[in-house]
Amino acid sequence: MTTTTTGTTSALGGLLREFRRGCAVEGTGSARGTRRTPGLRREELALLAGVSVDYLVQLEQGRAARPSAPVVAALSRALRLTDDDTALLHRAAGLAAPTGAVRREVPAAAERLVARLGPLPAAVYSADWWVLRWNAAWAALLGDPLLKRGRERNVVWYEMVEPNPRVWVDPAEDEVFRDAVVGDLRVALLEHPDDAELVDLVEALTERSPEFVERWTSARPARYRGMRKRVDHAEVGPMTLDGDVLEVPGSDVRVVVYSAVPGSVDAERLASLGGDGGGGGVATGGAGSSGRTMRA
Repeated sequence: MTTTTTGTTSALGGLLREFRRGCAVEGTGSARGTRRTPGLRREELALLAGVSVDYLVQLEQGRAARPSAPVVAALSRALRLTDDDTALLHRAAGLAAPTGAVRREVPAAAERLVARLGPLPAAVYSADWWVLRWNAAWAALLGDPLLKRGRERNVVWYEMVEPNPRVWVDPAEDEVFRDAVVGDLRVALLEHPDDAELVDLVEALTERSPEFVERWTSARPARYRGMRKRVDHAEVGPMTLDGDVLEVPGSDVRVVVYSAVPGSVDAERLASLGGDGGGGGVATGGAGSSGRTMRA
C-alpha cells in the first residue's frame, strides 16, 4: 500500500467515525435503550448501509482498500449526510465528488411535514426509490423499514427481488404499480446517468431479476404520480387508500402519503392501525411493526 493510499484510508476512517458519532440517533429508529456514547453504533450503521460490521471496522481503522463509489454513497445515505458532507466523504475515500448525482438530502421542511401528518402514513423517498424517512403510521401500515438491510430499503429492489408482502394488494393494481416504479427509475437514470449508486442498483437488478429486465425494456419512462390502492391488512382488514406523491421544491426527494375518504370505514381502519410511539415522530428507522412489506 502506498503512502498516498494509507493517508487516504486513514482520513476516510477518521471522517467515518466523526460522522457516525455525530449522527442524530433519534432520527434513525435506533434510539432504544441507554447509550454510553453519542451517535450510531457500528452495527447500526452497517445495517443501514448494507455492509458487514467487519468491513466497516476495517474502513474506520484504515485497514481496508478504497471502497467503491456505491459503498460510499450508501454510507453517506445511512449517515444522513448533507450534499457537501457527501462530497467530502467521497474525496476522503479517494473518489471524485459526485456530480450530477441524485440529491438524497432531506430538507427540514419535508421532515416536519412527515412528522405533522400525524395518523396519515407518510414517507420520504429519493428519486431512485430509497426510503429515507417515515412516520410511525407508515411503519404500522406497510412494515418497519428498520427491519430491512441494504438494498431491501429500495422499493424497486424489494419489489423485483424480494417480494414478501404482509399486506395483500390487488394483483391488477400491483402490476400497474410495478411498471410505474420501474418506469420512474428509468427517468431517474436518464436524469442522473453518472450517479454511481443508481447505476450499481440498475446493474444489480438486471443481474438478479428477469422480471426487472422485462419491465425495464417495456415500461415507458414516466414519473410516478401515485395511485389508489385496495389493500387487505392482516390486522384491520381491507381498505381503499389514495397514495399521493408530493414533490419537494428544490429537491430530488418526494413525500408519499396514504389517506382514505373522511368518515369512511377505510378511514376508521386506517386510523385504528395507529403506530407505536404515536404519529408525530420521523425516523430513518421504523416504529414497531413486524411486517416486511416495502411499498410506496
